[in-house]
Amino acid sequence: MQVTQLANGIRIIVEQIPLDAVSLNLWFDVGSAVESDDINGMAHFLEHMVFKGSDKLKLGEFEQAVESCGGITNAATSYDYTNYFITVAPQDFVRLAPLQLDVVMHTAIPSAEFERERLVVLEEIRRSHDNPERRIYRQASQIAHINLPYRRCVLGPSQVIATVQPEQMRNFHRTWYVPSNLTITCVGNLPEGLMLDTIKDYCDGLPSQTSPDKPEFQPDAPFSDIERHEVVDAQLIQARLVMLWRVPGWQKFHETLKLNILSSILGGGFTSRLVKDLREERRLVERIVVSYIPQTWQGTLQITAKLPTENIPVVEQAIRQHLQRLQTELVTASEIAKIRSQVASRFVFANESPRDRASIYGYYERVVRNLNAALYYPQMIQQINAADLQKTAQEYLSPDAYGVLAVIPK
Repeated sequence: MQVTQLANGIRIIVEQIPLDAVSLNLWFDVGSAVESDDINGMAHFLEHMVFKGSDKLKLGEFEQAVESCGGITNAATSYDYTNYFITVAPQDFVRLAPLQLDVVMHTAIPSAEFERERLVVLEEIRRSHDNPERRIYRQASQIAHINLPYRRCVLGPSQVIATVQPEQMRNFHRTWYVPSNLTITCVGNLPEGLMLDTIKDYCDGLPSQTSPDKPEFQPDAPFSDIERHEVVDAQLIQARLVMLWRVPGWQKFHETLKLNILSSILGGGFTSRLVKDLREERRLVERIVVSYIPQTWQGTLQITAKLPTENIPVVEQAIRQHLQRLQTELVTASEIAKIRSQVASRFVFANESPRDRASIYGYYERVVRNLNAALYYPQMIQQINAADLQKTAQEYLSPDAYGVLAVIPK
């Protein structure tokens, strides 16, 4: 692996691996978290518009160039980042990489295409409202986050997307799609020098430019008692129970390691504590999932169960008992050994392809701000012991203070 920083601020990570594909990833330190309410959804809308061409490339020309040689291209927007990528055959990389860089850095945003794509984004928002699981996630996010932008939807509300203007998007692009906000990762079966030179040939011509300071947010205070919410959803057949805790995010990286382990002990597979007890043995739930979701300013740990409405009280009480046990009893050596094995295996599986590796490097370097974690995550997990886990459970996963959302079928 080779890491380079250009004079204009762009960070470039290249790595040669013996798989006959090359993946070029662009990671921008901007997502919906930086948006004001009056442009909420702009980062995602812009992701759509990037594929409409640049000052040099006409509409559809970029996708045609990539797909005509069997390559793929896509993008994703979240709260704390926007990511674009292409994966192509090694022999096509030198020709196609500058096209990817050009459509992203010199996005045209033509007004006519803006209006056509507005309708596409509005339809995406409508579909998200029709999806029960996404509705429940949004409702839980609004309970978890009071003052943080993570309470909003990345897609934005339809009333905002219906009124934003092309010039607002052009200004958003000029402000945030700048060299100081960009990490480029490239992994595949080409010499590292060739990959680096291809990227530099384009990026060296970009002027040094920094974005404004991102908004600063303070984490929301942990729950001080049990905060209950109930929603009736006519589209559901079975109820959902969501219990959630406000926990550290990436700014306390070492805590994320322990919270990841705890979430796996509680809900990581058939033999995890909650799945084994509540689904396999007592048959109280149809499904139960434990999710740890770290973000820049804060994370959430959520336990979500799909279950008959009448089982909600007993399931909630059972979960509280499992959390109490985490605080009073050390996790067993066999459980820790199992989690360490799972983490190591998942890390290997998640690093198999050029796209996987480029994605992990970009995310950890640009969003987490800890590239070493992408390289040594299993080793970091090995250092966590039972006492560490108990202390984190005691500090962040109270059985007597959490948010709870019950979504009841009509």
